[in-house]
Amino acid sequence: MTALYDFLHAIPKAELHCHLLGSVRQATFTELALREKAPLTGEEIAGFYTRGDKPVGVLRVLRALDAWLLRTPDDLHRITYEYLQDAAAHNVLHAEFSWNPSGTVRGSGMRYEQAQAGITRAMADARTDFGIGSKLIAAIDREASPAEALQMVDWVIEHRHPDVAGIGIDYREVDRPPELFAHAYAKARLAGLKTTAHAGEFGMPWTNVRTAIELLKVDRVDHGYTIVDNPDFARRCGERGIVFTVVPTNSYYLRTLPPERWALDHPIRRMPGLGLRIHPNTDDPTLHHVDPTRAWQMMVQEFGFGLDDLRRFMLNGIDGAWVDDGSKRQWRRDWAARFDSLRAGMDSAQGHP
Repeated sequence: MTALYDFLHAIPKAELHCHLLGSVRQATFTELALREKAPLTGEEIAGFYTRGDKPVGVLRVLRALDAWLLRTPDDLHRITYEYLQDAAAHNVLHAEFSWNPSGTVRGSGMRYEQAQAGITRAMADARTDFGIGSKLIAAIDREASPAEALQMVDWVIEHRHPDVAGIGIDYREVDRPPELFAHAYAKARLAGLKTTAHAGEFGMPWTNVRTAIELLKVDRVDHGYTIVDNPDFARRCGERGIVFTVVPTNSYYLRTLPPERWALDHPIRRMPGLGLRIHPNTDDPTLHHVDPTRAWQMMVQEFGFGLDDLRRFMLNGIDGAWVDDGSKRQWRRDWAARFDSLRAGMDSAQGHP
């Protein structure tokens, strides 16, 4: 499958669903842990980056970064710059990634505006050095209180930066339904911020997806898998053009389905057939042992999608991106032309007509 990998590496990509703290390189994590004399052994750190047959959750890694390792704006600059460097190496031309400010502020001693400045400075540096554009998503910690969510939205509004395009919500969905955070989303929308939300990820009912769309009024949905349990609602979402940012390496299904069945039974397979507009992403790349090229490759090898499907997914990503309409029109022309040119070259090399 080298030809396929090379093709998928070369195509232009957007990344719309990646967690900054889930993209930290293992060497960087280790260096920060040693610097801060964190209560973590080398074996524990290696365990954070081990992904076996039944992957465990990554939240303990993200919490450890906030609690012990990230202490200055320069630390956030470093991990952001490294993430964007790694993404750009796979021809990601535009990345929208999530960061949970509440956890960082709570654990690091930094003020929100200091932390945000470290991240946005890295985004500007990566744009200059690697040609990758990016937007930051300030994500609500759904394991915290609704009051903290409102506080976070206030921070974003008070220290508004053009590269912070909107808000999201993530971490464990179990017992933390979207409606808990309706006020925070209403305030964000009123301020002109874009919105997304993790919903239907942990096997939670499809109604969580409906709540995110109808009550929170999100612009797109992260994961959203259990929407397949209500095909009629899924079709309505497809008709509305809502983009679902899916993750081929999603841990919940790898952990709960038998190894021989997980890819066959994963809802990703069924979503396009219901009219849903999906787009593949890495989520927590270093912890999931995946990169953008591999995520797209899994859509073919694990889920059985063809190149026509991938072309549509690529365009879905452009339509779902939080950029101006002019950029979207230009990208649709340029990226589609690049995709078609690369595909023709691959077909020619393999002797296909």
